[in-house]
Amino acid sequence: MNFYEKDTIPAVKAKFEAQKIAFGPFVFQAALAMRDLGVLQAFETKGTKGASVSEIAKETGVSEYGVKILAEAGLGMGVFLWNETEKKFSTTKVAYFLLNDPMTRVNMDFVQDVNYEGFFKFKDCIVNGKPEGLKVFGSWPTLYEGLSQFPSKVRESWLSFDHYYSDAAFEAVLPIVFKNKPKRLMDVGGNTGRWTLHCLGYDKDVHVTITDLPGQLRMAEKNMIEKGFADRVSYHAANLLNPNDKLPKGNNIIWMSQFLDCFSQEEIVSILQRAVEAMGPDDNLCILETYWDRQKYEAAAFCLQQTSLYFACLANGNSQMYHSDDMKDCLEKAGLMLDREIDYIGVSHTLFICSKK
Repeated sequence: MNFYEKDTIPAVKAKFEAQKIAFGPFVFQAALAMRDLGVLQAFETKGTKGASVSEIAKETGVSEYGVKILAEAGLGMGVFLWNETEKKFSTTKVAYFLLNDPMTRVNMDFVQDVNYEGFFKFKDCIVNGKPEGLKVFGSWPTLYEGLSQFPSKVRESWLSFDHYYSDAAFEAVLPIVFKNKPKRLMDVGGNTGRWTLHCLGYDKDVHVTITDLPGQLRMAEKNMIEKGFADRVSYHAANLLNPNDKLPKGNNIIWMSQFLDCFSQEEIVSILQRAVEAMGPDDNLCILETYWDRQKYEAAAFCLQQTSLYFACLANGNSQMYHSDDMKDCLEKAGLMLDREIDYIGVSHTLFICSKK
């Protein structure tokens, strides 16, 4: 769905929107402070009648000054309403979602814990084509090579972000992927083994090979052992940025979920060509991705477009959340046919089912 064909905002509103962008970092940090200091929660419990600054200060232990500037800033942010007569603030629907919506919480934690400090170097990322923001955590060429060594809070927020968007989609696609009872499946970019665990729980006969970097495989193997699936999983260490690292043959399904968006289009073609080399005539490649042009709601497209900036700044410096046509072009160049495409899976995913030409 195209949300971007016409400029319909009046000039006065457009200027206001520009100021929201100008003060964007202030807005984000204020909203995070309201949430984490308990100010939003305290105001929400008062309902539509609202509360005064002094009431909330006593309940939360935040100074009256702190509550006052947060609440007043929240008016312009759409988080609070102001009763002039009673001198009380009350919460809005925006406040409700900041507090209670899992997607909003996951997104905010991801922005704060993983991205915020590194984004001070964002312009350098565009100029240099490298993830300059990653330097706040270490000297790895890409985030993925360092992920297993990240501080625990940072790694937890990254994984929560990744898993939130994939989990709902996984449940929806399992019946599709297992329709023809594949005996062997390869989970490329398997990370901690989230998809693999779904597969092993869904079909008691399937064997899964997880392909990823050594650090990720160690995390995945730990999870497989803990869940009692060690005998039905194999591991193949590979850095698929290296064109000499091949994919093992003999898998009925090659699965790539939220994986190809971690690479440039040239790198995607190279990886897909190696998938083609590993495929038999009756094997399928399944690609589960989020494309910003395949969203029902503008908010979803917005989130994906902004997530592309994370890839530039911290992940690798050259990938993004793609337009679906970009991926189709990569499939064509790699020698694959797109047999089936299914939109609106889970929160925002599309499934491509492909075969060799």
